[in-house]
Amino acid sequence: MPDLPWFAYAILLGPLALLLGAAVYKTLQVRAARAWPSVAGKVVASGAEVRKVKVMDSNRAEGHRFEERNFANVVYEYPVAGKKLRNNRVSIGEDLGNFEVAETIAKYPVGAVVTVYYNPRDPKEAVLERDLPKGLWGCLGIGTVIVLAILLGSAIGLHAITEFISGRIPQQGNAAAAVAFGAFGTVIALFALVLHRQASLARKWPVVTGTIKLSDIEQYRAARLDDKAGSRIMYQRRVSYTYKYNNLTYTNNHATLASSVASSSSWLVRKSTTDYKDGAGVQVFVNPANPSQATLEPRAGFVWVLWLAAAAIWGVAYYAAVHG
Repeated sequence: MPDLPWFAYAILLGPLALLLGAAVYKTLQVRAARAWPSVAGKVVASGAEVRKVKVMDSNRAEGHRFEERNFANVVYEYPVAGKKLRNNRVSIGEDLGNFEVAETIAKYPVGAVVTVYYNPRDPKEAVLERDLPKGLWGCLGIGTVIVLAILLGSAIGLHAITEFISGRIPQQGNAAAAVAFGAFGTVIALFALVLHRQASLARKWPVVTGTIKLSDIEQYRAARLDDKAGSRIMYQRRVSYTYKYNNLTYTNNHATLASSVASSSSWLVRKSTTDYKDGAGVQVFVNPANPSQATLEPRAGFVWVLWLAAAAIWGVAYYAAVHG
């Protein structure tokens, strides 16, 4: 293995370990649910619903934030021991929202007769689907291979590139710094390319009319840095709007394709973001493949900033290669 600090491995392998752990936990739940008895039930309500979801955010002092997401709310009724019970859990897998909302509602319309699997120890716990998504472990296996390949390939590859450059730059040059800055600039450039591609696709999405629910400047306390006694007050534009697509109503919090930029200057946030009026009608560009994904501004206005940053970092890499 490459000689890297322990935290480098933690950053790369930590998320993968969490995903694998969650998959193992869900697999055990599925195995337990296979023994659950089944009963015929009936869907009594089926529609889209907005729920507040707690999202991890390491940039905030609390370590989290709340985000509105769209869910398919399928309520079904089923009899157990002479009692009629109700539940709205469709799958044994976790529903994080903003995924297959329309498909789930179409699959379970009001009045549909469904098979309900319930926990005999606690009949109020029930699901309609007790299988994990097909190909889950295959995708996780491929993801594991990719992460390990990136970990080994980047470390070994960067070391080889450094040795290659060392013999081809002036003696006073710093090959390690040149490669590090060059790689960093390349990552930023790739991010700019992806954002530009997303904007090109979003401009072709269907356009519907939406309504602004809320547009204001959110104030929060940033996570404290290790070398700081306190934490800064940060500001970020919050925009929430509703729209209807294929007879379903959705709520979205993303006015732009990229995440809203936070700043310690409220003036800068107000000047660099659009101040929508509450209740105003707006044009919404909707992703037809996943209508929960939408934007009000299908452009990557600050891509040029990323290109300038990449060029500047490449310039630093060149200086390090020539002058050290």
